[in-house]
Amino acid sequence: MDEGNALGDYLRARRELVGPEDVGLRVSGLRRVAGLRREEVATLAGISSDYYLRLEQGRDRHPSVQVLEALARVLQLDPGAAEYLITLAQPRSRARRERPRRERVPVGIAQLVETVGLPAFVEGRYFDVLASNAMARALSPNLVVGANRLRSMFLDAGERALYPDLERALAGMVAGFRVSVGSATDDARCVQLVGELSLVSEHFRRLWARHDVKIREGAPQAFHHPEVGDLTLRREKLEIGGSDGQLLVIYHAEAGSESARSLALLGSLAATQEVVSPEAEAETGSRGGAARWRSGESGHG
Repeated sequence: MDEGNALGDYLRARRELVGPEDVGLRVSGLRRVAGLRREEVATLAGISSDYYLRLEQGRDRHPSVQVLEALARVLQLDPGAAEYLITLAQPRSRARRERPRRERVPVGIAQLVETVGLPAFVEGRYFDVLASNAMARALSPNLVVGANRLRSMFLDAGERALYPDLERALAGMVAGFRVSVGSATDDARCVQLVGELSLVSEHFRRLWARHDVKIREGAPQAFHHPEVGDLTLRREKLEIGGSDGQLLVIYHAEAGSESARSLALLGSLAATQEVVSPEAEAETGSRGGAARWRSGESGHG
């Protein structure tokens, strides 16, 4: 897997997902390639075939915004995916390439997580859990400091059982991860995580190869919780200023709804069950076995 040509990889993956009929081209005879041919994309975008070939091969990595917008139109990218395409063509700064390995949560945000009274946690650029409160850990034992949400979703059977629409949740997680790391897919942390999951999960390999992207934003999320049953919560993702990609994630329910009552019950359970020290929780989470209400069984996606 060539992670040194993020722009070319993305163009190729999206080209293969657009059929000629999707852009009004007539199809005659057998086609040996999936999706559009390179020359078809080039013609529709108003650029030369040779120039487009250079973009896919990584011989030209910084095309103009006008060219990228034309390609986004041909490849039928939504606004979020088009914005992502443009970011892939921007040079990475030296500071970004030499980012410190340890991500630190601002003190005020850490205090807010503990006092907000709703399931809340801080998610790092590579989907590591950097801070969480008791209600978040009651919602999922994998929302513990030191755990990685991408790894939990693909490798932990208890985590997967939380999501009634698992396929959608997995696809959204991978698409959000691509947006979060952007062009930094060659960073050591990203290479290690993607490599690990690619080795053990065919499901992850398939989704990663699609190069789908999804802007990390608020959305409803359904859960099937083993203690409080089915509930639908609104997930808000708030960018933490000056943190280089950290998000504050908060779950809440519509006032007066059955989900709100279930969430209140979850809060009561969290208050009575949170008897393990944060240090022990972090150690348990790093072993991937944190589970107060499940067996800890894990499986590959």
